[in-house]
Amino acid sequence: MTKTNKMVGAGIGVAALAALGTYFLYGERGAKNRKMISGWILKMKGEILEKVEDIKELNEEEYYRIVDEVSARYAKLERVGAAELKHLTKELKDSWKHLSKELK
Repeated sequence: MTKTNKMVGAGIGVAALAALGTYFLYGERGAKNRKMISGWILKMKGEILEKVEDIKELNEEEYYRIVDEVSARYAKLERVGAAELKHLTKELKDSWKHLSKELK
């Protein structure tokens, strides 16, 4: 892989991260999302974003797999409420529509 290809891939990854974060905090339900943010939510989002960065060509199926994988791990934590986790997982999956537009 050439240096140019690496730079383009990194740029796409950064754009995807920014789009996802922006949508989550300032999208349709941004005010509501900002209120419910706690430490575990930020940590979970960070893990998802790190995994998304590692994917060369991100598609909907791969994105959903990553969200499900990380959500399943967080479901085992005692401090994470099932309702909050379900809501966050749904929000993250719903953000794919916005994210895919940004990637094009």
